Amino acid sequence: MWHNVRLLNAIASALVALVVLAALAAGGHWLIQRPIFTLKAIQIDGDVSHINGPTLRANAVSRLKGNFFTIDLDATRAAFEVVPWVRHASVRRVWPNQLAITIEEYKPLATWNDGRLVSVDGELFAANLAEAEDEGKLPEFAGPPGSEKDVTARYYDFVKWFAPLNMKPEAVTLSNRYAWGVRLAGGVQLALGRERTPETLATRSRRFVQAYPQVAARWGNQIEYADLRYPNGFAVRAAGMRFLSEEQAKKLAATPVQKRDSQKPAVAQPAARQKRSQ
Repeated sequence: MWHNVRLLNAIASALVALVVLAALAAGGHWLIQRPIFTLKAIQIDGDVSHINGPTLRANAVSRLKGNFFTIDLDATRAAFEVVPWVRHASVRRVWPNQLAITIEEYKPLATWNDGRLVSVDGELFAANLAEAEDEGKLPEFAGPPGSEKDVTARYYDFVKWFAPLNMKPEAVTLSNRYAWGVRLAGGVQLALGRERTPETLATRSRRFVQAYPQVAARWGNQIEYADLRYPNGFAVRAAGMRFLSEEQAKKLAATPVQKRDSQKPAVAQPAARQKRSQ
């Protein structure tokens, strides 16, 4: 081997290359550790109406490790995304010693039955309710686990369907049997039942909207509850309305009309009920 000049030259070249690489690595490591690359500032922009500096420092900035070159951007993004109200964070380096963070906040739409909030996209998130309701009380949503997107989608439908009445939904519920309920502004509670077809809820809502002016003309703002699950109509309960037992109804029917009309208070008898669907 020692008489092979070509081999010796190749070995020498390889050794020189290794030395050069080692020197470059050492120099690079020395360079990136210089104080000039220590992170001096973090720029925050985006939608930050519910996020302030102290919250970010306490929940995210204190977790950051490394300098301009060594910081883990994925870990940094994750640290910001656990901060309340943060839906998404994007992170980039700004030469030579800064980070730029763009924040996207959750936009609250309603409360959920487990104490969390529901975003306009139907996503659950944890945040301070008082901050979420700084512009007014939020609607109340409730449903089985994993149904928040379905409830959110139906809320938007109900807003559209009941818009002619100027009565916005204040609460939307989906039971464990997947029956829908809505409470409208003013306190009117509606039972819509289950979706038998894609048009079931729309048809029942439309029927109520069309008939409501006549019902309201009779009962005004005393209407408390409407059961929309009947195939061709709905049943209404109003404040002050009391229903008779079968025996009471027979006695009332046997009472002379003049005597009946003179009795106070007046009693409302429910119409014969149709079999309702669920």
